[in-house]
Amino acid sequence: GRRSPVIRYMGTRKNEQGAELYVFLVNGMQKEVREHALKQHPGCYEALPATVKARIAANRAWLSKL
Repeated sequence: GRRSPVIRYMGTRKNEQGAELYVFLVNGMQKEVREHALKQHPGCYEALPATVKARIAANRAWLSKL
């Protein structure tokens, strides 16, 4: 069957607009994903450490209260 990609979370960086990008290595190639797009990239959200997932969940909770 298809092998799932090897995804390693490298950290975050800010782009020119000040948006936070999540940096991953996907099969050895660097990929930068915006927070709102994480769910569209299979495995990327799952590759995040629990602390980062918690921070995203907190952001989401805060945003949904606005």
